[in-house]
Amino acid sequence: MYYVLHSYAAALTLPGVPAQQRMAHSSSDFTAHGAARPISLWLIIVTGFLVAMIVVGGATRLTDSGLSITEWKPVTGALPPMSEAAWQEEFQKYQQIPEYKLQNRGMSLSEFKGIYYWEWGHRLLGRLIGFVVLIPMLIFAARRQIKPALGRRLLLLLGLGAAQGALGWWMVSSGLGGLDERLDVSAYRLATHMGMALIILGLAFWTALDVRACEAIAVTTRRMATGFLAIVWVQVILGAFVAGTDGGYINNTWPLMDGGLLPDTYGVLSPFWRNFFENPAAAQFDHRIGAYLVFAFAVLMAVTAWRSGTASVRHAVGGILVLVSAQVLLGIWTLLAVTPVPLGIAHQALGVMVFLGAVRLAYRR
Repeated sequence: MYYVLHSYAAALTLPGVPAQQRMAHSSSDFTAHGAARPISLWLIIVTGFLVAMIVVGGATRLTDSGLSITEWKPVTGALPPMSEAAWQEEFQKYQQIPEYKLQNRGMSLSEFKGIYYWEWGHRLLGRLIGFVVLIPMLIFAARRQIKPALGRRLLLLLGLGAAQGALGWWMVSSGLGGLDERLDVSAYRLATHMGMALIILGLAFWTALDVRACEAIAVTTRRMATGFLAIVWVQVILGAFVAGTDGGYINNTWPLMDGGLLPDTYGVLSPFWRNFFENPAAAQFDHRIGAYLVFAFAVLMAVTAWRSGTASVRHAVGGILVLVSAQVLLGIWTLLAVTPVPLGIAHQALGVMVFLGAVRLAYRR
C-alpha cells in the first residue's frame, strides 16, 4: 500500500497556497508516438474488468458461494461440470466441508449449482482479466509501442494479479476444514484479498491516467488528497472485516447500535485487539466510525475547494462528496434492511466507485 500511495501522491490543485512545481509524467515517457490513446483506453477497460471482478466477488461472499468449489485448478477448472456425474462429484466434495455439514445439510443439487456458478464465474472472470491484460500487452510490445517505464508497471500489474489468484485460494482454503470447523473463510484472509484487489485496481487506473496525462502540475494539497485515498482504502478493509464476520446481520439499528453508542459486546474477546477483527459487533462499529470519518474528510475537502479552488476543482471535490454521501445513505439502508444481497452488492459497488474517485482526486492535474 505504501508504494501505491507514494505513486498516487500527485496533486489536488487549489490556488492560493504556495505551490511547489514538478513535471508530471508525459505519455511519451510510457508509449511510442500515437499509442497513448489506444493504450490508455485498454487500461480503462482493464479497470472496468477489475471493478466487475470486485463486485462479483462481493456477490459471491453475500450468497455464501465462495466455498462451493473446493479445489484450485487454474487450467482445468476453467470449465464447469459438463455432465450429471461431474456435478454429483463436485457436490460430494462440497458435502465434506464444515459449511455443508453444519449449515447447508440437505441442500439440493439444484441449490448447489446456484452457489457453484457464482464462485465459478468469479474465478472465470479472474482468468479472463489475465488475458485482457496479457494479450494486448504483448501486441503493443511487439509493435514497440510500450516503453520500459510502462513495461515495468504492466509486469508489476501482471505479477500482482497472479499473486491475487494465489491469495484467493489461500482465502478459500481457510474455510474448507482443518483444525477448526469454520463455516466461512477467515476474515483476515478476506480483508487481505480485498486490500490487494484495491491496490491492483488503483494501480491499473493510475497507470491509465499516467499514459493519458502530459502537462505540468502544481502540488499544493497533496497530503489532503493522499490522506483521503488512504482513509477510503482503510474503510473498505474495515468493510471486509464486517463481511468476514457477518457483522451486517446484527445490530441493525441506526444511529445507535441497539440503543447504545457502543455495542455491549465490543470488548468480549481477549486479548482486546481481537475485537477489531473477529468481533462482528465491533467490526460493524469500526466500519460506522470509518464512514463518518470519510464523510467528514470529504466535507473538509469540499469546504477547502469552495474557498480557494477553481471551478474545475470545486466540481471534482463536489462529485466526491456526492459519491460519499450516497454511499453513507446506502450503507445505512443496507444495515437497516439486514443486508439483503442486492443492497449488499450495490454498497460494495458504490464503495469501489468512491475508491476510484479518490484515486482520480489524488491524481488530479
